[in-house]
This record gives sequence, C-alpha cells and structure tokens, in this order.
Amino acid sequence: MPESAPESAPEPAPERPPTGRSIVSAEGLPAWLRPLAAAAGNIRARDLSRFTPPRDRELRQSAVLVLFGEGPEGADVLLIERAATLRDHAGQPAFPGGAADPGDGDPVGTALREAAEETGLDRSGVQAFAVLPALWLPVSDFAVVPVLAWWRRSSAVDAVDAAEVAAVLRAPLTKLADPAARGSVRHPSGFTGPGFEIEGLLVWGFTAALLDRLLELGGWSKPWDSARHIALPG
Repeated sequence: MPESAPESAPEPAPERPPTGRSIVSAEGLPAWLRPLAAAAGNIRARDLSRFTPPRDRELRQSAVLVLFGEGPEGADVLLIERAATLRDHAGQPAFPGGAADPGDGDPVGTALREAAEETGLDRSGVQAFAVLPALWLPVSDFAVVPVLAWWRRSSAVDAVDAAEVAAVLRAPLTKLADPAARGSVRHPSGFTGPGFEIEGLLVWGFTAALLDRLLELGGWSKPWDSARHIALPG
C-alpha cells in the first residue's frame, strides 16, 4: 500500500495493536531472520516513521504482509506492482495488503487474506513472527499495521486480478541492499525519502521507507548515497 506523505505529523497514538486470534511466533526461523525478529519486539512506531497515528480521530484500519522467504537468489521479500489502471498509486510497487474486513479478526488475518487475494499465496505455508506498531498514511487516513512473516513452505504466486495487480516480485535482499540500487526520491508532497530500483521498478513512499528500516534492523543494509536522487517515473 504505497503512499506519499506531508511534512508534519501530530502526537503519536498508542502504538502496538493486539494480535487477536492469530498465532504469532518466532520459533523455527532461519538464522538470518532472527536478528529482525529479536528487534521487532522493541520497535516503536517512531522508530519506523515520523508519521504515527493521531489521537484525535478513528482511522481506517489496514495491514500489509512483509513476507520473507528463500528463493532462487537467496533471502527475499514479496512485493507486488499495482496495476497501471488503478485510480490511486497506479503502477507503484508495494507490499501485499489492504483494508481490514470484519471477518479478519486481527491485522495478521487482514494481511494474509489480502496477500492471498492479490497473489494467490497459500497462507497455510506462512508463519507470522511479528506484528509491528501501526503507522499513519496521512493522505488516505489509514492506520497500517506491518505484519512480518516467514515463508515456511513456498507456494506459487502471481497476479490474481490484472485489474488490481500487474506483477508479483520476489525481491532478493541482496539486490535491495545494493548501494547502486538505492537513492532518494522526492515525493509529490515535497517529502524526500528512500528509494530502491529493482527489476525495472522504483520502490518509493511508504513501502521504501519501511524496507529501509527493516534492512537496518535485520542487519542487511549497506552504506548508500542519500545524495543520489532518483526521479519518479512519468
């Protein structure tokens, strides 16, 4: 769910949502994921973004699935490319995810349902290992909960509905962390944030900002040149 954001943010709200009925466990994770899982328990919303949910109103609830796996090129994370015909954020790379439905139960349920609907993911092979604090997308007024998960048993994924998702990508962490693929992107709002060039796509906005922090917390990030500016497509 990509989103650009303005410069200011109000006082933060209580940060961490309950996980409800879903099982969230870090047991059995591969060694390369354990540092991120260990860090996740102490992450505050302001550690991930300066845009934290306001206290003065109820926000629309949503969740995204940050799904780590081991693909042909090693450790990777699942991304989608939104369809170019969509009204909002057309053509932008994002994590699978979307608005909560009453039957989801909790953010984990929302993230898994949305990922299955968008990519055909077999959710039975996915292990959620952390639920991060809700972050605020000011333009849409969504509270977005990132759900970190491990792909215990990989399944085939592809765009289920071409009207919503143009492509599905397993992005290798080595490529995302490559300094040559990184730079700063100036959002339409005027805010400048990190960007990633991968497989002919530019990852920016909410998705890139969260990826940037997760690479740091997982110990995968490498020094990169923030003075290198990448122009938005089109």
